[in-house]
Amino acid sequence: MMDWTDRHCRYFHRRLSRHTTLYTEMVTAPALVRGQALHLLRHDPSEHPVVLQLGGSDPRELASATAMGWQAGYKEINLNCGCPSDRVQSGCFGAILMEQPDRVGAICRAMIAASPARVTVKCRIGVDDQDPATVLPAFLDRLTEAGVRHVIIHARKAWLSGLSPKDNREIPPLDHALVLSMKRAFPELEITVNGGITSLEQAQSFLDAGLDGVMIGRAAYQRPGDLLLAADALIFGDSARGSAEQAVADMHPYINRELEQGTRLAAITRHMLGLFAGRPGARQWRRILSEQGHRSGAGLEVLDAALGAVAAAEHSLMSSEH
Repeated sequence: MMDWTDRHCRYFHRRLSRHTTLYTEMVTAPALVRGQALHLLRHDPSEHPVVLQLGGSDPRELASATAMGWQAGYKEINLNCGCPSDRVQSGCFGAILMEQPDRVGAICRAMIAASPARVTVKCRIGVDDQDPATVLPAFLDRLTEAGVRHVIIHARKAWLSGLSPKDNREIPPLDHALVLSMKRAFPELEITVNGGITSLEQAQSFLDAGLDGVMIGRAAYQRPGDLLLAADALIFGDSARGSAEQAVADMHPYINRELEQGTRLAAITRHMLGLFAGRPGARQWRRILSEQGHRSGAGLEVLDAALGAVAAAEHSLMSSEH
């Protein structure tokens, strides 16, 4: 989710769900250790449970980044072995690490030794011409030997040449059955499935099949009202469900603080565009936030106008039905 999510997004998503685990976008270890880009670790305490996702290939550097994450308040650190972007490949990390299981094992041991934080791994089922049925269990063996107890598996191969990152999310066929078989082969390992999951009903079916977790990325970002608002009740059994309108109201104090610190409104509201997806007024909501949120001096009046457009559209629909 590089270039998609950030701390503003996570703060907003936490207003929608109390129980789901949130992940940061991938933060590279060199940026933290060599670049001292500590702003990348900023987060609000209310975001917890939140996991810091790291990218890198040097065990010592990733150990240092893990320690920095722990000191910044993250209780869980995730190593990304699944991202197929060119930027990541040129740094010899992300999905390309699936070709180097021994290195990944050394990285994980170094990260685990660096702090009390729980260390997890996100990976693909394989890359390029690898046979996932052979490669994936061998990769998981290395992780468990290193002390990793939780793995998130994106149920697609990554093609490191010939496909764009977008294509890598859509073209390689999904193999959820292989991920399920890994849970049977590694019963002591917590396994979370990722890839192609677009509904809470789908997510629950994987949990019912024995998997320990389900990760949803872009669908949750694009339709947060559908997935995150309903997750607490449907997945976690918490019936105290909120509403999209209440989530907007809950964002007001945060947005005020950020505006006072110089943050532009659009930097926050760009993550809120899909909140009313599928509801009357969704188009007006997106249009008002998109057109007015980036203007200099834009404030909460833009959010109020967008919410008013949603209310007006729903009132109009109810009136026409009667």
